[in-house]
Amino acid sequence: MARMLPVATLAALVLSLPTLALPAQAAPSGWSATLREPLAQPRHEIVNGVVWTCIGTQCTAPAQDSRPAIVCRKVVQKFGPLTRFTSPAGELEAEALAKCNG
Repeated sequence: MARMLPVATLAALVLSLPTLALPAQAAPSGWSATLREPLAQPRHEIVNGVVWTCIGTQCTAPAQDSRPAIVCRKVVQKFGPLTRFTSPAGELEAEALAKCNG
């Protein structure tokens, strides 16, 4: 018959395990966009060959090797005007974002 450890012993073992330090927030590894107007319901659309997921005003997609200005325009065509657009290379400046929104 298997020997059972008392609950107190198990608790002591679990509490003695080292904890892992997790970063507060992961670095961006893909594309993100903030819509000017929130969507009524979540949407998934293929933009420039990758799936974009938008919930409310937040949209994300995995990284891809494309020019940010082109991807931004295509996101605007699918989801509407943006207040922010970030690629793996960084955030679009105000002038580029205005051009993206058309």
